[in-house]
Amino acid sequence: MSGLIIEEYPTEDGKRIGHIRLNAERSLNALTLEMIEQMLPTLRAWQQEPQLVAVLLDGAGDRAFCAGGDVVSLYHAIRETGPADERGLTAIPELAARFFEQEYRLDYLLHTFGKPVLCWGGGIVMGGGLGLFSGSSQRIVTETSRLAMPEVTIALYPDVGGSWFINHFPPGLGEFIALTGCAINGNDAHWLGLGNRAIAVNKRGELLPALLAVTEWSKPEAAVNAVLRQLEVDSVEAFSDLPSPLRSHQPQIRSLLDKDSLADKVAAILGAECEDPWYHKTRQSLAAGSPLAIAVIAEQLRRSRHCSLAEVFRRELALSVQLCRFPEFAEGVRARLIDKDNRPDWTFGSLDEVDEALLAALFESPWPVNPLSDL
Repeated sequence: MSGLIIEEYPTEDGKRIGHIRLNAERSLNALTLEMIEQMLPTLRAWQQEPQLVAVLLDGAGDRAFCAGGDVVSLYHAIRETGPADERGLTAIPELAARFFEQEYRLDYLLHTFGKPVLCWGGGIVMGGGLGLFSGSSQRIVTETSRLAMPEVTIALYPDVGGSWFINHFPPGLGEFIALTGCAINGNDAHWLGLGNRAIAVNKRGELLPALLAVTEWSKPEAAVNAVLRQLEVDSVEAFSDLPSPLRSHQPQIRSLLDKDSLADKVAAILGAECEDPWYHKTRQSLAAGSPLAIAVIAEQLRRSRHCSLAEVFRRELALSVQLCRFPEFAEGVRARLIDKDNRPDWTFGSLDEVDEALLAALFESPWPVNPLSDL
């Protein structure tokens, strides 16, 4: 079965709407290189087609839009590289370099598409799925949405543009979300602006027919907004009893992150007195995360604070490839997704032990010219 379903539908006035569905329900629609390389030319063609007025992006089934990228394939590619140099870095895994370059090209294309892109973010939206979602102009959350970038637990960092959009969150919240990989529900995602439309999950079947019934597409954004506004009005009750843990904890989180060193911030998060089960799970994720990844996450956010979106993707490509050259990421994937023993053997036992020279090496570009220099 193909990993994508790509279709076009005629509207009432003779325009067309493109529809891409991630079609890998068993893997929670995990994003593979093949899927990415199918989506890129399709979206580029649709971007240039005057008769195509909008794009709908969703995932098969109700459990997930997309649970992330296919990191298991990356793990096997990393394991096949040769010996490491004196810094502990191997040769560049070819699959990793191609996967991240194409993934970030796709994310950047969505951010700059110029036509309405509606993404239905019901169920799990994580990692690479959040890259697609955040790049869309209409980001729909439901009462079942669970957004997160828990990369710290596999020794990665929030990429796919996360270095850009996380830096735009309110003070303290971005760094907290990046370091802990906390789960963000529909209400919190809507409050943050990560999602900009809150629509009940039982309205999903009404969305495409309502778009196709529109008879005036001279202003596509206005046409799409009219449909989404009505669906939102009809969905208010579905969100009325949904909690907002991130929003309710915002004052405490801001205080916890108001520290002068990364070590103090991490200690404050881990030591905070809070009985909320949501916070307890969040704290556990940070405690189980890679100390090297914690240092990388904080440094990447600092370095990207004033970057343009294109520059963010170039920096993320370099960093992601460098992390694939060091064994920490592969070890995280092994422990969480391959052997599933949840006992990663991290390179460093604590944040204080992280080698500053290695950290600096991870932020060096592995190429004289970045492959995304044309963005």
